[in-house]
Amino acid sequence: MAAMKVGTDGVLLGAWCNVENACHVLDVGTGTGLIALMVAQRNGGALIDAVEIDPLASREAAHNVVNSPWASRITVINRDFMEYEPAGCKYDLIVSNPPFYANGILPQDTGRMVARHCTALTYGGLLGKAASLLAPNGRICIVTPVEADECIASLAQAEGLWVEKKTFVRPKPSAKYKRILWQMGLTEKETAHDELVIETERHHEYTAQYIDLTRDFYLKM
Repeated sequence: MAAMKVGTDGVLLGAWCNVENACHVLDVGTGTGLIALMVAQRNGGALIDAVEIDPLASREAAHNVVNSPWASRITVINRDFMEYEPAGCKYDLIVSNPPFYANGILPQDTGRMVARHCTALTYGGLLGKAASLLAPNGRICIVTPVEADECIASLAQAEGLWVEKKTFVRPKPSAKYKRILWQMGLTEKETAHDELVIETERHHEYTAQYIDLTRDFYLKM
């Protein structure tokens, strides 16, 4: 298997997103295929489409999928998500670890910028397109910086999406929130709020909460 870049945000989203009763899943901006593989591990029957705009990342994702136990259920698609049109399929779950530079400073490295979808995909574009591909009872799960809180809430409302759940993530108990895990759907619901703390005050000493969430995806935890 190719060397897979494993970031905390991807692991959090892949472990946190609700995969229950999700027959058809879409991973937007799959990168190396991490989240698609995690969803496949958690849901033994889901068929997963993993869309990636960058050709090199797409090939790496395909290699990782082929060398996994879930190759028959994951399809890697090298395409711009905004131009992606599945054939007669609506998704029960759409997951994405979207670009953090969409509304801020762009990295100077053009390759990195494209791979992160900075120029090709904005938060508004992501949510609007995802909403159009969502099954009536489906859900969209994404992870964003906490600074995007008001922006995402406003864009979701504009696209007819209801925020069903928000999990605020702290690196450690004394730190400020850094990330938000979002779950959205097309049906009106009250928003449930909770928080997740990754480490104790000691570096690399993980909280019981984080261990419970992610233990199935680490060789040592």
